[in-house]
Amino acid sequence: MGIIKNEMNMYTSCMYTSCMLCPKNCRVNRNAGETGFCGETSDLRIGAAVIHKGEEPPLVGVGGSGTIFISGCNLGCNFCQNHQVSQKQVSEKQVSHGSASFGRIVTAGEFSKICAALRDNGAENINIVTGSHAIPGIIEGLNAARKIGVNLPVLWNSSAYETTCALELLSDYVEIFLPDLKTLDSGISAEFFNAPDYPKIAEAAILKMLEIAKGRVIIRHLILPGFLESTRQVLRWFADNAAHSGMLSLMTQYTPIEGRNKPMPQRFLSESEYDTVMQWLIEFDIEDGFCQELITGSDWLPDFKLPNPFPSELSVPVWNPFSES
Repeated sequence: MGIIKNEMNMYTSCMYTSCMLCPKNCRVNRNAGETGFCGETSDLRIGAAVIHKGEEPPLVGVGGSGTIFISGCNLGCNFCQNHQVSQKQVSEKQVSHGSASFGRIVTAGEFSKICAALRDNGAENINIVTGSHAIPGIIEGLNAARKIGVNLPVLWNSSAYETTCALELLSDYVEIFLPDLKTLDSGISAEFFNAPDYPKIAEAAILKMLEIAKGRVIIRHLILPGFLESTRQVLRWFADNAAHSGMLSLMTQYTPIEGRNKPMPQRFLSESEYDTVMQWLIEFDIEDGFCQELITGSDWLPDFKLPNPFPSELSVPVWNPFSES
C-alpha cells in the first residue's frame, strides 16, 4: 500500500506543477503556492460538510446527501449561491494559510474522517461540490476514505466546466454525476459565468459523464429570468442527446444576490415564464426527471459563515472550518 500511496502523491504533484486540470489552462505551479483562476494552491480546502436534504429525491433518500463543499471554483458565476466558498472571500475566523479563499485546508486523512462522519450521520452518498479544480487531492481523500471503510457511492456535483481527461481520472471513483448545463449561448456564458467557451466544454463533459456513468447522470439547468431562449436551447439539446441516458433536473430557484456588483437578472422567475417552460417539456417529450415548483424567495440561500449554512429543515451540519476538528 505504501508504493500505491507514493505513486499517487507523485501523480498529484505532477498534475499541480503546471496546472491544466480545467479548461482555464492556467499553467501555474500550485505546488509552489501559486494560484490560477480557481484561487487555490495544491492544498485541498473545504468550506463545509453537511447532510443535505434539498437535493433531488433519489440523492437524498432517507438519510440525506453527505455534501462536501470544496473551496474555490474554475467559474465565476455572477449569482452563485455558494459564492462565499466558491469565490475568494476572507473570514476573520478561517484558517487561510496565505489564501484568500474561504474554508480550511485538510489532509487526505482529515478528508476521510469527514466522509466517515457523514456516513455515521446517515448520509446516503458522498456529494462533492465544485471539485473540478481539485481532482487529484479529492482522489487522495477518497482513497483514504476507502481504506477506513467508507464505501458510500460518490456523487460528482459540478458545473460541467471540466475536460474529458479530468473526468477520466474520476471514472474509478464516481458513481453518479450531477452536472449543470447552464447555457448553450456563449454570450450568456461570457457575461454571467466568466467563460465564453462554456457551451462547447460543458457539452463534451456531459457526454463523457453519460459514457462513464451509464445512466447515472442527472443534468441540472437553472432557468434565468428574461433568458428563456437559452433554456429552450438546453431542453432541445437534452432531448436530442441525453433523454434516453440521463435525467433532467429543472431548477426555478434563481435568486438575485444582494451586495454583488456584477451584472445579473434582478428579479425572480415569473409565473408566465414558468408556464412557458412547462409547455416546452411537453413539446420536447421530456418526461424523466425533476422540476422545482416556482420559488420566489431568498430564505433558502446558504450562509457559510454560520455553523449550519442552510435552514435547519434543509441540512444537518457535520463539519465546518471554524470547528476544532
